[in-house]
Amino acid sequence: MDLKEFITTAESWGLTDVMLPFLLIFTIIFAILQKTKVLGADKKNYNVVVALVFALLVVIPHVTGSYPAGTDIVELLNKALPSVSVVIVAILMLLILIGIFGGEANWKGPVAAWVAIACFIVILVIFGSAAGWWLNWSWFTQWFGEDTIALIIILLVFGIIIAFITAGDRKEKQEQNAFRRGMDGIREFFSR
Repeated sequence: MDLKEFITTAESWGLTDVMLPFLLIFTIIFAILQKTKVLGADKKNYNVVVALVFALLVVIPHVTGSYPAGTDIVELLNKALPSVSVVIVAILMLLILIGIFGGEANWKGPVAAWVAIACFIVILVIFGSAAGWWLNWSWFTQWFGEDTIALIIILLVFGIIIAFITAGDRKEKQEQNAFRRGMDGIREFFSR
């Protein structure tokens, strides 16, 4: 049996409909419970049971088809997570490019707040698109063309790289304005 047949067999067993969503939700809920210690310190057994119940409560209605139309969480995850993975890979590539050009990813300052806001917006757009919350954006691609959109993205990425590299160790002598203080507040919120 080759790898393609194995994946096809695993998919027929419910790889993307049952196994992977279950593992993802179980792991996230378990990690949150372990980190926050909501059920108490050293209560790993309770955390496992609660995470197991949450994961089953998401997967079982999907398998039985009891989710109302358009509200199936497993379908939403299966639509959105590939795009989220692309965003994560893009961020890692950006960090690698910064390292190649001699920059250091300094996550202190307004750049970190802008990156956090941009990532939040991108993730929101991805999950909103997967859930069908937004309008069809195919007109955007038809109007500008895929090549133009790719060029804009490339220019934005290189602009961010240049901003990281040139931001360096500059010391500001002027007092921060209201916008800058707001961005620092957002950065502090995300750093907690």
